[in-house]
Amino acid sequence: MKKNLFKFVFLGGIIILLTLKSVCYGQNVKNTQKITAKPVMDILHLFTSKDVPDLGSSETKVEPFKPEVFSVPENLPGNGLAQHPMLYFGECYNILYLINKGKIIWTYQTGGGCEYDDVWLLSNGNILFSRMQYIAVVTPKKEVVWRYDAPKGTEIHGCQPIGLDKVLFAQNGIPAKLMVYNIKTNSIEIQRNLPTDSTNVHAQFRRIRVTEKGTYLVPFLTMGKVIEYDKNFNEIWRYDIPSPWAAIRLRNGNTLITDEREILTREVNPKGETVWELRPGDLPEKCRFINTQSCTRLANGNTIICSRGDSGKGPQLVEVTPDKKVVWVLWDWKNLGPATAVQILDEPGFPENPGGLEH
Repeated sequence: MKKNLFKFVFLGGIIILLTLKSVCYGQNVKNTQKITAKPVMDILHLFTSKDVPDLGSSETKVEPFKPEVFSVPENLPGNGLAQHPMLYFGECYNILYLINKGKIIWTYQTGGGCEYDDVWLLSNGNILFSRMQYIAVVTPKKEVVWRYDAPKGTEIHGCQPIGLDKVLFAQNGIPAKLMVYNIKTNSIEIQRNLPTDSTNVHAQFRRIRVTEKGTYLVPFLTMGKVIEYDKNFNEIWRYDIPSPWAAIRLRNGNTLITDEREILTREVNPKGETVWELRPGDLPEKCRFINTQSCTRLANGNTIICSRGDSGKGPQLVEVTPDKKVVWVLWDWKNLGPATAVQILDEPGFPENPGGLEH
């Protein structure tokens, strides 16, 4: 009887262990699929369809960019436009560029004036962007399917999708507001005032982000700090830095911040300790970015710095490894304008999922 009971317990234990192993293995596979999925690459063909117009009815043509300098240093690292498939744009030159295999396959133009600041290509093929005076969603066929105009006296410089139906943004103004807008129901779901110490509406905020945990990461450009708020808008984390233009919560729990005035990109841990930092002087002279507003962290650990390039005097994009080795410099003023931001399209993750991209 005892032997039979022992066999039963022993076999039962094996079954339980095998079951747990199977469940865990299944979970690992599922997580790996989430990490490795590159849904944006699957919809690029929508932008090259025959029914996509050269200039859509919602577009306003932009005059060709005329940089002061066209000369490019020789033997720059990387493969130029062919390095990454990407969605690219820069403020004060209002053309969105979709680039794949080294070629510009699609553009969207919004006329003169300032300025593009934030852009996302979503997994359904739509593009969400902010244009200072409005936010919009445009299809590959260049049809505007949603637009929110900034009220008089306000500006909008950043946006982030929350799923395919909601958009987070900061509305600069007096008062400034953090808002979540539901595109599907055409209604404001969240609206909270943000503290400011400046009547200069233009300079209050650029990008804000909602994290994977549902907290809000807010860089105060003129107040010199990055604050994280919980869902009830209680302050839970703060980091002081002179002029934070953008802040990203990384998957490792650290925060990657670009400071416009100091021309630096800095990664800090939850204790506020600097664990990585990049300045132009850290790089070979021909690879140095002149200014910086935003950056993106790739899955391989590399970081891409975006620069307006001082009208052709410097590069637009610089990619470095964690040990600051330069692997790519994009210096192409004949085809592109300045770089405020870039979305690398073959990165794993769903752009509309908070935390899906480190962008």
